[in-house]
Amino acid sequence: MAQLRIENLTKRFSGQIVTRDVSLVVDDGAFCVFVGPSGCGKSTLLRLIAGLESADSGRIFVDGRDVTDAPAYDRDLAMVFQTYALYPHMSVRDNIAFALRTAKRPEPEVAAKVAEAARILQLEPWLDRKPATLSGGQRQRVAIGRAIVKAPKLFLFDEPLSNLDADLRVHMRVEIARLHKNLGATIIYVTHDQVEAMTLATKIVVLRDGRIEQMGSPLQLYDDPDTVFVAGFIGSPKMNFLTARLQGGYLMLSECDGQKIRCPEPGLALAEGAGVTVGLRPQVLGRTGDQSLEVTVEIVEHFGSDSLVHARPAGSARLLTALVDNGRELAPGQKLEARFRTEDLLFFDQAGQRIR
Repeated sequence: MAQLRIENLTKRFSGQIVTRDVSLVVDDGAFCVFVGPSGCGKSTLLRLIAGLESADSGRIFVDGRDVTDAPAYDRDLAMVFQTYALYPHMSVRDNIAFALRTAKRPEPEVAAKVAEAARILQLEPWLDRKPATLSGGQRQRVAIGRAIVKAPKLFLFDEPLSNLDADLRVHMRVEIARLHKNLGATIIYVTHDQVEAMTLATKIVVLRDGRIEQMGSPLQLYDDPDTVFVAGFIGSPKMNFLTARLQGGYLMLSECDGQKIRCPEPGLALAEGAGVTVGLRPQVLGRTGDQSLEVTVEIVEHFGSDSLVHARPAGSARLLTALVDNGRELAPGQKLEARFRTEDLLFFDQAGQRIR
C-alpha cells in the first residue's frame, strides 16, 4: 500500500476551474472519502489521481513517486467504477483474471490470485457464471475482485454503490469496510452520500466548488464543522439553522416571533446587533435541556423506536427537525417546548464561518 500526496492541484475544462489548488495527504492504509454535492470536483480529482485526466498545475505523488505526468497504466492503481465495466461474454473467473492475463502473468499465479479474491469476496459459487446472471451487488464484488488481484498501491472507487438499491447499498458498505480491514489497503472513495462517507471513512475530504472545504475524521467533521456548508452537509438528518441577532446577551431569533436564546458564557465574539446563524442538530433537540423553543408539530415520521418530528417555531417560515426516542404520542397540531442544551449550539458568522 502507499501514501498519496497532492500538492496545489488545479484542473480546468473549457476555461472553467473544476479543482482549485487542492492539497492533501492520505496516509498509508487510510480509507479516504471525497464527498460533496454534484459538480464539486470530487470525481475529477479522482480521475486526476488515476491518470484519466491531466492536471493544469500541481503535483501528484504515490508512495513518494511523482506520477503527475505518468500514464494511467504506470501508476500502480486499480479503479472500481460506478457501472461495474465487466465483460459480458466472460465468466466471473475470466473477468477477475483479465488484467493479470493481459500482463502475461503465469497461469498458476493467475489461478491462485483469482481464487484468493473469490474467497475474500465470497464469489466462489459464481466463478463460472456470466455477469448477466448476477445481482448488482455480486457484479460490484466482481469489479472489486478484478482490482484486488492487481495488488495495487491505491484502490480508487468512483461512486461504486450509486446503482444499487437501498438494502444492497447497506450490504456493500459492510463488504467494502470488511475488505479495507482485511487488506489494510489505501482506498480513495468518491461519493455524494454523506452516510457512506461517515460509515466508511477514516478521513473525509469535503469538497465545494472545486476546493477543500474541510477534512478530518468523520466525528471531527460532525462535532466540529468549520463552516455552515460542512455542518449542513455532514450528519443525517440535516442540521437545523436559525438566523439571529445579538442583543443584550441574548440571540434574538428573527424568524421566531421574538423568541430568544441565551448566549453561552462568556459570550460570542460578536458586536452588539451583529447577525449570526445558529446551528442545532436534530439529535439534540428534544425533551431535556436548559433552553427551549415553542414549536407546533406539523409532521411526525415514526421509525419504530425513534421518531423524526418536523415542527414550526411560532412566526417562522421554516421547519425544525428533531430526532426523538419513542415519539408515538406526538401528533400534528400539538404545541411543544423543544428543549436543548446551550453547549449543543453551534454558531456561524454571516460569511458562514464558525464562531468558536
